[in-house]
Amino acid sequence: MGEKPKVDRYVCKIATMEEVNEKWDTLVREHPDDPNWAVWKKDIIAEISAGGEIPYYGILDGEIICEAYAVPNYTPGVDDAGLREEGTVYLSAFRTVREYRGKGYFSRLFRFMLEDLRQKGFARAVLGVEPCEVLNKQMYLRWGFNEKMYTGTCTYPDGTVIEVEYLGKMLG
Repeated sequence: MGEKPKVDRYVCKIATMEEVNEKWDTLVREHPDDPNWAVWKKDIIAEISAGGEIPYYGILDGEIICEAYAVPNYTPGVDDAGLREEGTVYLSAFRTVREYRGKGYFSRLFRFMLEDLRQKGFARAVLGVEPCEVLNKQMYLRWGFNEKMYTGTCTYPDGTVIEVEYLGKMLG
């Protein structure tokens, strides 16, 4: 008798609205003292419903452990240095449940997302990183996000302003 085929317990996929609601309900509960999360949930649900964002989730044994979003028509501001170019997609909201970090799950989701976006016809992906997020920036550079687009600001719903450096990568 042969061995049973190995079943992959980790799945990368475009999330359903039910999964998005489940994940964002959890995020809002995990941040009870930060009103931004409830606003972001409402905004992201509206964007996904309107076709303005694509939610990518990594699911292990039925649990959502990683997430990332693609925004095909992102318009961050006037000084956007090419983010509005045809064929460019903005990537955002990279999160992994703490106990699963450093185990390759997000890397696998990220590769799945980039390949899906390339197949959808996008030529360039852009992401933003805060200058203080040194480890994240190093990781993005290793993943090929070496095109420095520009540095700008982002304002949270509560009025907090952060600096963001935008980095790009060709998908072809």
